[in-house]
Amino acid sequence: MEYIFINSENRSDINSFIASHWLTTKMIIRGNIVDMTQVDGIAVYENSEIIALLTYTISGNLCEIISLDSLLEGRGIATELIKKILSVARQNQCSKIIAITTNDNINAMRFYQKRGFDMVRLYHNALDISRKLKPEIPFIGENDIPLQHEIEFEYDLV
Repeated sequence: MEYIFINSENRSDINSFIASHWLTTKMIIRGNIVDMTQVDGIAVYENSEIIALLTYTISGNLCEIISLDSLLEGRGIATELIKKILSVARQNQCSKIIAITTNDNINAMRFYQKRGFDMVRLYHNALDISRKLKPEIPFIGENDIPLQHEIEFEYDLV
């Protein structure tokens, strides 16, 4: 496995990976459109294929995980990506890392909490706003749970 930061050479492949996993290259978080073709990230390659991707933004002293996808669960790849983003955030003198997921994503909630992230905010009915900006968002999510809310997790670096 090879961990590579997004760069001009792999950006096209990264954008294709994002579009195939998120329906488009735009993501809606807290009612804001995020152009995924412009975010930073770390891709994991195996045999020249992307098998995982963590995207993020840094603004001031805040690092925000925008997306985290791993095609091969249970191998520690996503955990290693979290370790790498912790290092990136510290190098950029960030005071915390945040990640937002939806109420249906039980795996993400478990994943972040097991890695030291704390659940700090609920954005009640946030997906009502998000669907106005991105109509492709389904009404029913993972595990047949109605997709309604965003949940914010935080990892304190200070």
